[in-house]
Amino acid sequence: MQETSFCLRVGHLLPCSMSDSNTTNFTNPSTFILLGIPGLEAAHIWISIPFCTMYAIAILGNFTVLFTVMMEPNLHEPMYYFLCMLAVTDLLLSTSTIPKMLSIFWFNLREIDFSACLTQMYFIQCFTVMASGILVAMAFDRYVAICDPLRHSTILTNSVVAKIGLAVILRGSMLVMPNPILASRWPYYRTNIIPHTYCEGIAVVKLACADIRASSYYGLFLAFFITGVDVFLIVVSYIQILRAIFSLPAKDDRLKAFRTCGSHFFVFLTFFIPSFFSILTHRFGQNVPLHFHILMANLYLLVPPILNPIIYGVRTKQIRNQLFWLFTCKGT
Repeated sequence: MQETSFCLRVGHLLPCSMSDSNTTNFTNPSTFILLGIPGLEAAHIWISIPFCTMYAIAILGNFTVLFTVMMEPNLHEPMYYFLCMLAVTDLLLSTSTIPKMLSIFWFNLREIDFSACLTQMYFIQCFTVMASGILVAMAFDRYVAICDPLRHSTILTNSVVAKIGLAVILRGSMLVMPNPILASRWPYYRTNIIPHTYCEGIAVVKLACADIRASSYYGLFLAFFITGVDVFLIVVSYIQILRAIFSLPAKDDRLKAFRTCGSHFFVFLTFFIPSFFSILTHRFGQNVPLHFHILMANLYLLVPPILNPIIYGVRTKQIRNQLFWLFTCKGT
C-alpha cells in the first residue's frame, strides 16, 4: 500500500483493474497535478505573455464598465444592468482559472488540492451557465428595444431585471451542482495527473476508475439542453431583430443597427463555439491534438471577457460618451 501511495503522489499511472481488497480502503488523492499544455511545456513562458495580457485587459475593461455604469445615473437602464451582470460574471470566470494557470506557467506550481479542483470545476461551469443566461437576457432586451420600443420601459422594469438576474444565478448554481457531487464520489486511484491548465469537468471525471456515464450524460445535458436552449433563444431573438432592421426605411439606420447586432452575434459565437468544441472533443475528438484542444478550451475563458466590454461597452455610444466625460470634464 505504501508503494501505491508513493506512485499516486508522483502521478504514476496505475491499472484500473485493481482487486477489491486493494480498492476498498483506498482514499482519493489529496492533490491533482495540472500539466498545463502537454507538448508545449517549453513554450509555457511565452504562452503566458498573451494570456496574462488578455487577463489584464479583461480586468481593466470590465471594471471600467462597472465603474462607468455605477457612476452615471443616465446608464441605470436594463441594457446596462445586464452588461454589469455580464462583466461581473466574466471577472469571476476568468479569475477562477487564469491565476492558477499563470502559476503553472511561471512557477511550475502544478499541484491543486482535491477539493479546490472540484471547487474550480464547479465555478467554471456555474459562471459559464450564468454568462449564457445573461446573453439570453441581453438578446431579449435588444429584441424588445428594437421590435417593441414603446413598451420597453414597461416590460423590463427594475423589478423584472432583478428577477431575471436572480433566476440566472439560481439556474447556474443549482443545475451545475450535481457535477462536482458526482465527481467527488468516483475513485481516482489510476492517476492524479490532469493534462490541462485547469480542472475542466470532463477532464477530471475521465481520470476516475468507475462507470462515469452519469457524469458524462449530465454534462451532455447541460451542454445541449441548457446551453442549446440558450443558443436557440438568442438566434430566434436576433432573427426577429434582423426582420425589424430590414424594415427600417433609412439605409443608414439599417446599416448601423446591422453592425451593432453583427458585433453582438460575433460575441455569442466566440463564447459558444469554443465551449462546444471542448465538450465534443473530450467525447468524440480522439484525433484532435491535445495541445490544440486545450488552447481552444482556454479561449472561451479568455476571449469573451475581453470582447464583452469592448463590444457592449466601448462601442456603445452612451458608455463611450460617459467615459469621455469622466476622463475630461471631471478631470479639469
